[in-house]
Amino acid sequence: MTDVLRRGRASLAFGFFAQGVAFALLVTRIPAIQDRYGISDALLPAFLAAVPVLAGVGSVTTEQLVKRVRPSRVLRWSQPVVLLSLLGVGAGDNLVEVAVALGAFGLAVGALDASMNMLGVSLQRTYGRSIMLSFHAVYSLGGILGASLAWAGAHWHLSLFVSYLPVVLVLLPAAFVGSRWYVDGGAVDAPAVGEGADAKPLVFKLLLPLCLVMAFAYIGDSTVSNWSAKYLQDVLGSSEQLATVPYNVYMVTTLLGRTMGDFGVRRFGAVAVVRLGAVVAALGFAVVAVAPGPWVGMLGFTLLGLGLCVIVPQTFAAAGRLFPGSSDTAIARLNIFNYVGFLVGAPLVGALGDVWNYRGAMLVPMLLVLVTLRYARSFGSEPDRYGDGHERPRTADVGRGSNGL
Repeated sequence: MTDVLRRGRASLAFGFFAQGVAFALLVTRIPAIQDRYGISDALLPAFLAAVPVLAGVGSVTTEQLVKRVRPSRVLRWSQPVVLLSLLGVGAGDNLVEVAVALGAFGLAVGALDASMNMLGVSLQRTYGRSIMLSFHAVYSLGGILGASLAWAGAHWHLSLFVSYLPVVLVLLPAAFVGSRWYVDGGAVDAPAVGEGADAKPLVFKLLLPLCLVMAFAYIGDSTVSNWSAKYLQDVLGSSEQLATVPYNVYMVTTLLGRTMGDFGVRRFGAVAVVRLGAVVAALGFAVVAVAPGPWVGMLGFTLLGLGLCVIVPQTFAAAGRLFPGSSDTAIARLNIFNYVGFLVGAPLVGALGDVWNYRGAMLVPMLLVLVTLRYARSFGSEPDRYGDGHERPRTADVGRGSNGL
């Protein structure tokens, strides 16, 4: 069983990593995509909004699919579609082609995100200790690599296709081979609560606070991923090359926060960590809004990474803990609010930037992130117990020891 779990954890971690690379390569080259296809500033928010809408459809579809097939199978086939769609974004010649590629990317990302987090929560339950933050930390590591590759592409003036092709050629076969070792909930004999065991009916009213927290966190995250490059370039006067850096900085601080945040959860509890994260993120938005130049702006994005990084993994894990017998359904529905956040965040900031200014637009996600303070109690109150009583005491929020990533 131990070898099966180790292989399952490592292969799932690589799936998170590959998704981090792919997503970063897309969002950090938005200005280049806009220039390649002649997408106007007025039309850009519609393109940015279409991806999370379709991703939400993909997540809803996954909720139904996993009633018939295992989440591992959904993940195995959705990840190649994401990578090939990314390549399609770089290979197109007109608006129709890029629209089709982005549409496929959105649908596949919804299925990918939902199934990845389903497997992560079920593995956490099987391990008997929390490991969700470790998966999201690896996602951040992939984002760092993807943003770095995007910087290199901008620096050497490479076309989008040339930038994306080597990445897809490496990640696609590796992810597909690694998918052989995914572990679904109940697939191994472990002291875990599986789907259908000790089932607690999914009551959306109980899930709603977590859904709102997820949406607010992703409004903040989408502001960074969709607008940081454009904000630095158009508002703060940076070069195109330097404009790729804020997302990289954001992902570095996200990685650090997720790697080290387990101590804070163990010592102070999830409620305190979520509240502190919301305050730090709001401070980051305030710094971005008043930044006199690109370097101060990057300081703001650094604070945003430190503040937002723990909220999303904690939210997925809390949903799995709240509904241990219906965790796949809870995660699929919760994941929709990931895309609600992106759907609201990207066009909201763009619209406010057009009719007002982009500095003022940064204050809106700041206020929404602060509303998270109201719902922080939904994460529980015990400082060192992440689960429902069947986890080992004194465990960290990122699994450590011989099995740690």
